Amino acid sequence: MNPLQTILILAAAFLAVFGEATLAGLRQWLSAQVDLLPALMVYAALNADIVTVSLLAVFGGLWFDALSANPPGVSILPLFVVGYVIWLQRELILRELPFAQLVLGAIASAIAPVLSVLVLLTIGQQPLLGWGSLWQWLVMTVGGAVATPVVFVLFDWSHHAFGYQPRTEPSFRPDREIRRGRL
Repeated sequence: MNPLQTILILAAAFLAVFGEATLAGLRQWLSAQVDLLPALMVYAALNADIVTVSLLAVFGGLWFDALSANPPGVSILPLFVVGYVIWLQRELILRELPFAQLVLGAIASAIAPVLSVLVLLTIGQQPLLGWGSLWQWLVMTVGGAVATPVVFVLFDWSHHAFGYQPRTEPSFRPDREIRRGRL
């Protein structure tokens, strides 16, 4: 596992949470917040190891909870469950197809908030639930689905920009002399 990839994933999670908290234009226009952490979790689960998935769940969840009304630690378990299930099945998933990325992003973005509400209800909190929650859930699902292929493109670009690309040499060397005829 490349430690640079883990650092980039955690940095992207930090920037995503910070951007969600500070940039209010899209949130005010849609009356709902798009959560980018499930999209990052899909990428991490398909392209990284379980340590990176765990680190993203812990740090991303804590960063998200620190800037929201959630009690600290509520978002960790839903993010980890989503990442762990995808990580277990990563060999069977067509990770290079944008349609598969879109579907996985939609599923992850739909399941994570539902699990967060279940955790909140389990610990005795009373989240505000109503018909507006259905609209917010739908916006989060569609936004996460659209964001997931974008996350894959950005991380593929960063991998090519910052990663080591091994040089392959052909079997024929141009400096080799070929003798023809008798010796």
